[in-house]
Amino acid sequence: MSEPDADVVTSVLRTGTLELDARMLDASNVTLVGKASLDGVTIPCVYKPSAGERPLWDFSTGTLSRREVATYEVSVASGWDLVPITVLRDDGPAGEGMCQQWIESDSTDVELLVDVFGPDEVPTDWHRVVSGSGSDGRPIVLAHSDDARLRNLAVLDAVVNNADRKGGHLLLDDTDHLYGIDHGVCFNEEAKLRTFLWGWAGTPLLDEQLAVLRALRAQLSDADDSSALRAKLVPLLTSGEIAQTLRRVDVLIAAGSYPAPSDEWPALPWPIF
Repeated sequence: MSEPDADVVTSVLRTGTLELDARMLDASNVTLVGKASLDGVTIPCVYKPSAGERPLWDFSTGTLSRREVATYEVSVASGWDLVPITVLRDDGPAGEGMCQQWIESDSTDVELLVDVFGPDEVPTDWHRVVSGSGSDGRPIVLAHSDDARLRNLAVLDAVVNNADRKGGHLLLDDTDHLYGIDHGVCFNEEAKLRTFLWGWAGTPLLDEQLAVLRALRAQLSDADDSSALRAKLVPLLTSGEIAQTLRRVDVLIAAGSYPAPSDEWPALPWPIF
């Protein structure tokens, strides 16, 4: 039986009957796992109710679900398909919340993309990010692979101002497609990029990435087209957050390179995994 297409998955997640089976206890906010069903189609999913969000000092309470959906919309507009299908529901068991397609993934696969090595063990085609000491006091190096999917994810994170790109937020499905998840702390108006993907910092963006950024800029600038990205972000973000997203795109295009860590904000999330 063929897999349902994206439109079907979106419809099921948005309007299907939501049944919840378990809670992920290691998540910082209430995160529930279950399934959505509609017209004989069932989609495994994650539901994060806004009411279950832990208050943060730098993000308005009750907005994290909307930021997750906004990140998905930017991913769709980019054409990179780096975020699982994510919708906003106002009729979940705990009220408004984001509902995202569950991606089955083996957590050990992440080691193919990011890992910790001894100083002399880093693969030659990987990027060293930071050196430190392990729990046993031995020197270690955090590194990530020179992977085209990660390259695009690093750009997406810069656009949405992701303040929490951890290694554990990567998923590889059974077709080896890469997804990033957990985008609740994105789109702050202040620069807060915090990620392990610093391996390309300061290096030139690829021509095709610049083309995507120019296309995103056009969609973020278009206030008249109801199908453009800007219109999809209006119900999810403040006008200031949308304006700053456009500004970040402009900065990336003008610089033509990956951003570098700031001295005013921690560069790495913690824990990194």
